[in-house]
Amino acid sequence: MASQAFSRLLEAIDRGAFPRTRKWLWRGLYNILSRRWRDDDWRFMNYGFLPPEAAFPLESADEADRPFIGLYAQAVAGLPVEGARVLEIGAGRGGGARYIARYHGPAAVTGLDYSPATVRLARRLNQDTASLTFEIGDAEKLPFPDGSVDIVVNIESSHCYGDVPAFAREVARVLAPGGWFTFADMRGKSALPLLRQQLAVPGLTLHSETDLSQGVTAALDAAEQRKRARISRIRFMRGFISEFAGAKGSVLYRELSEGGVVYLAQRYQKDGSA
Repeated sequence: MASQAFSRLLEAIDRGAFPRTRKWLWRGLYNILSRRWRDDDWRFMNYGFLPPEAAFPLESADEADRPFIGLYAQAVAGLPVEGARVLEIGAGRGGGARYIARYHGPAAVTGLDYSPATVRLARRLNQDTASLTFEIGDAEKLPFPDGSVDIVVNIESSHCYGDVPAFAREVARVLAPGGWFTFADMRGKSALPLLRQQLAVPGLTLHSETDLSQGVTAALDAAEQRKRARISRIRFMRGFISEFAGAKGSVLYRELSEGGVVYLAQRYQKDGSA
């Protein structure tokens, strides 16, 4: 039953069905997860990415989160993060924003999320990082002035939005000239042309595109035991949470492994000189 429900959800995302209702439902789901899954050592809600090349450096205290941090390491690798104003849209529990703040020397990092309960949890879990703040806000109507951000990060969040083109236009608006937008999310293979079209808004120039699916599957494998241990302690919606988490045997895990779902990373630059 849970796998059928999650499969229908993935299909609805690809079709773009009921965008406003879907957005509201995702917000409710993340509110529930943030209230019920409050472990202090779990700062991430993404599926992760393990690159095939040499491992990126991490302190020993962060090694357990390597599969999840991998999505952020690839997102900012080579970008001018030092001294930059960074905004993560869809920051979740804040682990990715915390990684950027602690390892890449930005002037400031703001994590934005649509779920009030998730923002409250992110503030509590990441209060050890001084240059990091979290705010409640809508990706399709960003509460920031024009040109006020140097780098926008968006990881595994856009599938929750009701209007992806509106989100992309807002990214272009808040980015300073020459700023960067680094994006990663999953879609059904047949929905990729639509996603590319939705993100191709005036003011943003696409610089690169990478299929991360193989590395995402490797990260799911690496995190499997840890996730299963946590899921076993959940009584409410356990089957759906297992599907949502991409555990082995889930619809999402199978589709990523077989190519039916693609995890895509893209980088755009705002037109104009920095």
